[in-house]
Amino acid sequence: MTRTSSPKPYAGQVIGSGSNIIWRDEGFDGAVLVNKILGYHVFEEDGQHVQIKVGGGEPWDAVVARAVDAGLTGIEALSLIPGSAGATPVQNVGAYGQDISQTLTTLEAYDTRYDCFADIPGTHCGFGYRTSRFNTLDHGRFLVTSVTLRLRRGRLEPPFDPNLQACLSNNAVTDYTPAMIRKAVIATRKAKLPDPAVVANCGSFFVNPAISRETFQYRRIFREPDVPHRETPEGKVITSMATWKNQPLVLVNEASRSTADLLVFKQRLVDAVRARFGVTLEQEPALLP
Repeated sequence: MTRTSSPKPYAGQVIGSGSNIIWRDEGFDGAVLVNKILGYHVFEEDGQHVQIKVGGGEPWDAVVARAVDAGLTGIEALSLIPGSAGATPVQNVGAYGQDISQTLTTLEAYDTRYDCFADIPGTHCGFGYRTSRFNTLDHGRFLVTSVTLRLRRGRLEPPFDPNLQACLSNNAVTDYTPAMIRKAVIATRKAKLPDPAVVANCGSFFVNPAISRETFQYRRIFREPDVPHRETPEGKVITSMATWKNQPLVLVNEASRSTADLLVFKQRLVDAVRARFGVTLEQEPALLP
């Protein structure tokens, strides 16, 4: 990468494995930089904790598998999430009560604005629900070259996140080792979500919306505080796009050859949900360029 004479953003596109992006139909007439930086280094902290430094281009699920095989807890609930390790802090990847902000101590990144490398502590990443400074204030500015995670030896202890508890109960898991939790999470994800290698999809297309308590009470989206009751268009096909039969948050491509079809279908869903519930769905995958 060439050195810049003055601070300015990198004009190209930086991607990881591409599992959470959508390209526009007109394509991109420019350089695309794919993160292929590998590496997995273990640093013993004490008898209870370990820090692992992982290259930004490492496949994320392989990182989880390796940590679980070593008997480390902290990221096992993030099993089978597609993408690269360097992408996990961008949207603060999370599932079943765990997210990357809970274990990330620091990351190294190339700053395309100032043509230098920076060490950024986890406390300076601006983490929130499916968000960080890297997909908001500093979108496109940093290329994450490595992440350092602080994991613990042993196993998770109850009480668990309700979604994780349901996952474990459904799979009859009572031995809460990282390996058993990973196995249960993988089984649950495979049952709910389509394999992107078989059915074209980006995983959850919408972020779970956050609404005020007043809106919650007024719209009565739930019959009880924690039980959803709305009927969803599961598996309903409009043109050549569809919602996945086991998880309506996932949009799948049945036969379309254009991003335009996807965006039309998405907007129909957004409009329908807004009209019925007064809630505006937010798209999760990035639309490039």
